[in-house]
Amino acid sequence: MELETSKIVETVNKNKTKLLEPKNYRVILYNDNFTTKEFVVEVLMRRFNKKHNEALILMEKVHNQNQAIIGSYPYDIAATRMSLTIQDARQNGFPLRCEMEEG
Repeated sequence: MELETSKIVETVNKNKTKLLEPKNYRVILYNDNFTTKEFVVEVLMRRFNKKHNEALILMEKVHNQNQAIIGSYPYDIAATRMSLTIQDARQNGFPLRCEMEEG
């Protein structure tokens, strides 16, 4: 009986699939001399679901340090939020730069 149980366990272990967590990507906003602070706060709240106070802090960080990591998301979410942010900026006449990087 022990031999049969051992074969079953071995077979089960060989058939296990290891699931990997998706890689996260950081979304980064960069400062420029044209995009208004109000617009940056609005985008952070609308596209990144930040509360008003957190959006203000992040906006100030972008302004003072020339860039800030806005969040870390799986690829599809990061790419979508980045794309929508750039789209919003262009529709409003702003050159806001938003990028993503693995990490």
